[in-house]
Amino acid sequence: MSESAINKVILLVEDNPDDEALAIRALKRHHIGNEIVIARDGVEALDYLFGTGLYAGRDVSLKPSVVLLDLKLPRVDGLEVLRRVREDERTKLLPVVVLTTSNEDQDLLDSYSRGCNSYIRKPVDFIQFSEAIRQLGMYWLLMNQPPPV
Repeated sequence: MSESAINKVILLVEDNPDDEALAIRALKRHHIGNEIVIARDGVEALDYLFGTGLYAGRDVSLKPSVVLLDLKLPRVDGLEVLRRVREDERTKLLPVVVLTTSNEDQDLLDSYSRGCNSYIRKPVDFIQFSEAIRQLGMYWLLMNQPPPV
């Protein structure tokens, strides 16, 4: 990976410890050495993005390059996180990839209507999941051209 790609942060919003571990393992397996910030519920994700709560005082001008967002989260669900991200000027252009086990068409429709950039159903099989994470990393960290700051 290029130096500029390595300096990019990934915000992984995931409450399932097994899925969190699989995602981290898949990223490392594919030599995606970016810093990964873990938020285990919607409140932690919003605190990180807006510099509140646990992350009070964090320099919010340093945004993640991509947010990998689960939908089924405690305290504040993923759709509400997505809504708040899109309605705030500071984060409205932030790339958000919904990464979920949900097979509900309504979740797919709600995610896109609230402005997600991509919607991916987590494969059950680790090899498929690992490949999906590799492709996510390659696209969002290397190929995607983000809007100017």
